[in-house]
Amino acid sequence: MPPVRTRTKAEQGEATRAKLVRVSRQLFAARGYAKTSIQDITRRAKVTRGALYHHFADKRDVFLAVFEDVERDLGVQIGAAVAEEKRPERRLKTGLNAFLDACLDRDVQRIVLIDAPSVLGWETWHEIDAAYGLGMTRQGLEQAMADGVIVRTDPEPLAHLLLGALNEAGLAIARADDVQAARRRFGRSLERLIDGLRPSA
Repeated sequence: MPPVRTRTKAEQGEATRAKLVRVSRQLFAARGYAKTSIQDITRRAKVTRGALYHHFADKRDVFLAVFEDVERDLGVQIGAAVAEEKRPERRLKTGLNAFLDACLDRDVQRIVLIDAPSVLGWETWHEIDAAYGLGMTRQGLEQAMADGVIVRTDPEPLAHLLLGALNEAGLAIARADDVQAARRRFGRSLERLIDGLRPSA
């Protein structure tokens, strides 16, 4: 039997950081930022405060890492939904609807839509959200234009407008008493909005 390979300190450090992000994501989603303490995180992760502060400056820094983790996963989820859609006329709507579906997830609701703007500040939240979402939105619009699904126009301002509308819709869904009903209402409105961009509109 070959000898068991011992992880290097760098690998151990990365594993500890990943565990802290995973545990913090669970806590922030369930309790919110304000009701989650550093002690809650270290106790759940079974690490010392020193181990946490080795990787993160403070609780806000932990939240920033979690926010980026959720944004990455959201991008993967939307990309996978679009890749599975074989009908060119449905790809843009599929991607946008995938975002609205994700807004039903507790992680996205609490971390991305509700807590992140106040915890990180609007400028930081917008910068990171745009880094993950703006390029994907612009790409979806450009492909829809190339496929003849929507009129050809400057995709950059349209991507900003659409991403802003999506974030507002997501926040409204997250804060709704009946999130499923809100999801359906905003989905219908979103589809009508995209239909208004068709060349024949």
